[in-house]
Parts: sequence; C-alpha cells; structure tokens
Amino acid sequence: MNQIKIFSPATVANVSCGFDCLGFAVNDLGDTMTFTKTSTKEVKITDIKGANLPLEADKNVASAVALLMLEKHSADFGLEISIQKGYSPGSGLGSSAASAAGAAFAVNELLGKPFSQLELTKFAMYGEKVACGSEIADNVAAALYGGFILVQQYEPLAIVKIPVPEELMLVAIHPQVKVRTKDARDVLPENIPLADAVTQWANVGGLISGLYSQNFEVIANSLQDIVVEPARKHLIPHFDLVKESAINAGALNAGISGSGPTIFALCKGEENAKKVYDAIEDTYADKGIDFTMVYSKINTEGVKILEQN
Repeated sequence: MNQIKIFSPATVANVSCGFDCLGFAVNDLGDTMTFTKTSTKEVKITDIKGANLPLEADKNVASAVALLMLEKHSADFGLEISIQKGYSPGSGLGSSAASAAGAAFAVNELLGKPFSQLELTKFAMYGEKVACGSEIADNVAAALYGGFILVQQYEPLAIVKIPVPEELMLVAIHPQVKVRTKDARDVLPENIPLADAVTQWANVGGLISGLYSQNFEVIANSLQDIVVEPARKHLIPHFDLVKESAINAGALNAGISGSGPTIFALCKGEENAKKVYDAIEDTYADKGIDFTMVYSKINTEGVKILEQN
C-alpha cells in the first residue's frame, strides 16, 4: 500500500458525569486525511483545508504522530499528509484528537499494522500533548475504537469499549465563541465534597449500566454532572436555556462537550432527535451569536478507510 485516505470522527468527551474518562464518536462529522508514502523519509503536511493549523511537522498533531510512529518502527519511507478539517478547532468536539487518531490509524495501515489499537491510542495521545500539553485519552480513544469508551486507567493504559443502543442519537450546537481549554480547566474545583463525589461516580456507573442494558431511563437519569458543569457553564452563553429547551423537547439529557463551547444532547430515536434539534436551534436563533448544529447517530466504527492503493 502506497496511499491511504481515511475518515476520522469528531468526538464528545466527558459525557456529563465522566470527566476525563468517558467519550463517544460522532458519525457524520470529522476529518478526511490522505497519507502518501515518499522515499525521502521526511514527513510533510502538503495541504490543510478548513482550518488554520501549523504546517511544521513537529507542531501539527498529525505529522507529529506520524514522525513518532515511523521512528519507532524504523520505517524506510516518509509521508506526505493532506488534511481536510470537517469542523473547527476549539469546538469541544475533539478536533486535535480526530487528526491525531486518524494519523495513528493510517500510518499503522501503511506500516502493515504492527501496532495494537491500545498502542495506537498511546501514539495519538502524544498528538494531544503536542496540541494542548496533556496526553489525554478520552477523545482519541473514542475516535479509534468508535462508540462509547471508558478510560479505565492510565497507568497502565486500559480502554474499555461500551456498547451503544441502536436508537441513541446526538444533537449538538456549537456557538461560535471561544472557550480555551486552559480557562475551562482553571475554573474547576480543586476539592469536592464526598457526597458530590459519590453522586458523580454513581452516575458514571449508572450511565455505563444503562448503555449495556439499553435502558434509556437509566441513561437519562445518569447523564448528570454536579462537579464540572456547574463550574464551567458560565463560559458558554445561554447554556441553561439550551439544556432546558433540549430536555423539554424530549432529550434524555444535555451537557457540555469536552471543555465547550459545544453543548450536546443525547436522544432516543430520530423523531425525538429532530424535535430536540429544532428546539435548540430556535433557542439560539435570536441570540446574536453565530452557531452550527450537529445531528448524528453514534459512530460505532471509529476511524475508517475511504480509499487505499
């Protein structure tokens, strides 16, 4: 194989109660990336469309991941990488993770698949370090594995894939405002009351149980964040109004995607999801803030090959 074209999905991390440990992949939003072997042993970004991102090999997450993998495997070829961003960085939908996970997957295919999915997650985590300074796994693991994932532990890294009820749908709104990840981290409480901690980890357990059993009532009741969301929601204009509108329209529940500003809602079935989409859109229509909307099934496949030769 000399060339591969892949799709790498956007992701929703935290999923309300699962701060830094839960995530899921989005079906109809992501990056399209093409990787072509070269004889120069260099890695070059030849083209980026849809976002203003670094072209330098050590600063772009895709090329940084590729460089690390080629070095680890002592590869006898280099790469040219073309990136089509399907959505904007800083959205709270795992933009850097899509590029990092896509690169890890594609380079592994071109190398003959020497690395496991868990090893690919570790390579993609290096891309997250290049992007934001932290080797976080929730977004990249969701993009690579597809569906819902739990980062069960970091040392050693352990990822658990969680089944997704077929009727589960995502609706999300991305207000065109900036929420820096650092700012979103800085507002988090350093300590939380034991009672709040008990409630939070019970919700995580409940959400995972609901996904396994396809119990939408348990999913709805468990999608509650009493630790992070109260501290961050003021960073997102009209968050409470959007969440209330989504739930009133039939959403199971709603919350902050990643560090924001995207607000996500999970819904049972397409009919409910369409009603929630319309309700959220109507809520933001007169607020004087540009926004984009997402309507999608949950992506259970993860990164996928579009073309290869």
